[in-house]
Amino acid sequence: MSFNQPKEDENNENRRLYNPYKDLEIQAQKLYQLPTQPEFLFHEESVRQSRSWGENLTYYTGCGYLAGASTGAAKGLVDAIRTSEHGDTMKLRVNRVLNSSGLTGRQWGNRAGVIGLMYAGLESGLVKLRDTDDVINSVVAGLATGALFKAASGPRAAAIAGAAGGLLVGCTVGMKHALKRYIPV
Repeated sequence: MSFNQPKEDENNENRRLYNPYKDLEIQAQKLYQLPTQPEFLFHEESVRQSRSWGENLTYYTGCGYLAGASTGAAKGLVDAIRTSEHGDTMKLRVNRVLNSSGLTGRQWGNRAGVIGLMYAGLESGLVKLRDTDDVINSVVAGLATGALFKAASGPRAAAIAGAAGGLLVGCTVGMKHALKRYIPV
């Protein structure tokens, strides 16, 4: 039964439900309008414009793992569908899809999570070292993360991965600044 419809009691009489806001001069719809700006308990929190190193670590690791796992699961799904044979039963096909998606999703998720962890640590370290938070820290952290992640594969692979990491982070930061400037939020 909704609150807007009249309620019937034992005597089949229609009566209105109790409205606790009827005596107030405030409309009920305005009671639940939430503020659009963030609220802070302490003034120091409102002055700080970036996340702490622990928040960065959690954010980049989690986002990296989620993106890698979902991309890997999609790749595993495509691979499992491609390798299915004509005579396979539905149960066998479903098993192949689940196994392939799970394996590839875990592998890619772990790799991307480690990359996010390394990037967050390097970026936070550079911010602390240089005592400023700017684009240079992000690009250098991306470059160092790519190089460090592929360091075991040799110097050429590390240099290519470092350049790709720096370029990827540079493009991402550039797009973020362009969106902030040209699209008001």
